[in-house]
Amino acid sequence: MIRIRALGLPAVFLAVGTGLVLHVRRTLLRELRQARRVAGAAQSALLRPLPPRIDGLNVAAAQLSADRGSSVGGDLYEVIATEHGVRVVMGDVRGHGLDAIGTVAAVLGSFREAVHDEPELGRVLRRLDRALARHLRERARVDQAEEFVTVLLLEIGGDGEVRALNCGHPWPYWLRETGVEPLARAEPLPPLGPFPLPTDLPAVRQGELRPGEALFFYTDGAEDARDAQGRFFPLPDVLRETLRDGPLSPQAVLATVFTRLLRHTSGSPPDDVALLALRNERHLRRPSGARGTARPATPNPQPTTHR
Repeated sequence: MIRIRALGLPAVFLAVGTGLVLHVRRTLLRELRQARRVAGAAQSALLRPLPPRIDGLNVAAAQLSADRGSSVGGDLYEVIATEHGVRVVMGDVRGHGLDAIGTVAAVLGSFREAVHDEPELGRVLRRLDRALARHLRERARVDQAEEFVTVLLLEIGGDGEVRALNCGHPWPYWLRETGVEPLARAEPLPPLGPFPLPTDLPAVRQGELRPGEALFFYTDGAEDARDAQGRFFPLPDVLRETLRDGPLSPQAVLATVFTRLLRHTSGSPPDDVALLALRNERHLRRPSGARGTARPATPNPQPTTHR
């Protein structure tokens, strides 16, 4: 009997130890799910749904996170109507997941305020650069992670004139009846963060967005995505197919690109992807003083996050 009891002690310790491990594992998983829910809610507030129409432009945007089980990514976008024109930002924070949220908040918060205050895009960009620098100084007190952000700023005037400043971000594509082509072939400035901005920052005129034409913005996770054979995602070819398929709807363009992208990567893109499309549906040119700064309150039926 004594021998049986002695032999039973290891089994008791094993059962207790296993129970503790399972309890700790369940606790950690529960806390991780809660953290992801909080982070997802925070990003939903940051990347708030865009209204379907902004000052005569039809707009659609969506974001796909590479972080499995999470809707949190490091990409950012916003479109705001101001007295200076409709202003757009598209950006990509180095890395993805929970660590990128603070940087996205710093850049977007600065953009949403600066676009109304600053008449020139160059001064908007300087405001973003200062906000990012403050954020990175605060982060440096906690960790030494290097971080940078690619940023594209674009302005569409009431007459359709397009002006832009680019810091390391992929140029958007023109979507026209004549085909698909990059907005510009000029070399962009370095990303925000590692290097100071040049003294002179004039916005570069890119042409005119005519009624019926569209612009397609994206982060590099789209073009850099590879299939099982290592082939890059053919984004320009997919965009050309959307033009052949029918009317140029931003919502349809995004749906087609995301479907083809997920198919190309077998449902697992290696990096975050954000897409934004806007189409000029202004049929009558209005005086510059007639542009409003308020954004429509109608919610966007297109989801802002795809999994």
